[in-house]
Amino acid sequence: MNIALVVSDVDGTLVTTDKRLTPATIDAVKRLDAAGIAFTVASARPPIGFKALVEPLNLRLPMGAFNGGTLVGPDLVPFSQTTIPESTAREAVDHLLRAGIDVWVFADGTWTLRDPGAPYADLERRTLGVEPTVVSDLGPLLGKAQKIVGVSGDADELARVESQLSAALGERAAIERSQAYYLDITPPGVSKGGFVLEMSRRLGIAPARIATLGDAGNDVAMFRVSGRSIAMGNAKAEVRAAASAVTASNDEDGFAQAIERIVLG
Repeated sequence: MNIALVVSDVDGTLVTTDKRLTPATIDAVKRLDAAGIAFTVASARPPIGFKALVEPLNLRLPMGAFNGGTLVGPDLVPFSQTTIPESTAREAVDHLLRAGIDVWVFADGTWTLRDPGAPYADLERRTLGVEPTVVSDLGPLLGKAQKIVGVSGDADELARVESQLSAALGERAAIERSQAYYLDITPPGVSKGGFVLEMSRRLGIAPARIATLGDAGNDVAMFRVSGRSIAMGNAKAEVRAAASAVTASNDEDGFAQAIERIVLG
């Protein structure tokens, strides 16, 4: 079936490692529009993280922030959002801190942490284009958290903590790594796959006519519900295996190549 909608991940997929939109990527999205194919994004980023994408890509459809837990329009104002149950949020944060994992909390439109000099804080500043709010106690935010992130430069340790948290929390939260160094805890039932199905419903486009692109474990949920799934060349083997096609890496204009070769070709 002809593709009518493309949903793309952002980091590791749509943008380069240094968070740039390349001219080829911008042109590829324009080519989709010219062909009458709709385009939007789903990402672990908060709404503010889409700001640099809206104008150059002429984004007009709802976008899925926090792995689909919050829907925003091009103005970045949320019109649908869910939060993590407070008891679950507190248990998750306690577990992460006991394991020596740094914790970020996204709530009320802000990115909050305890240590502004912690690993990857500078990367997140560049990604979002905002400064974090620094507090000594994250507790007051846990009744309204939309996403909690465990951050560590030790990918193996973070994978171990991911398994522990998944077993401890069960279906009370969605737990997935958006990058090797970021462990995302989001509301139960939330996934990028759910966002794809919501866009299918809103636009009246059958899932079989939707193509998805991604590079991380949290993108596999999109792959499972879309008619055509494309993994980036920089994705891990298990993510590539879950897709129906593989393109070049995000630093080799893999997104643009996939649009040209697989979607439009």
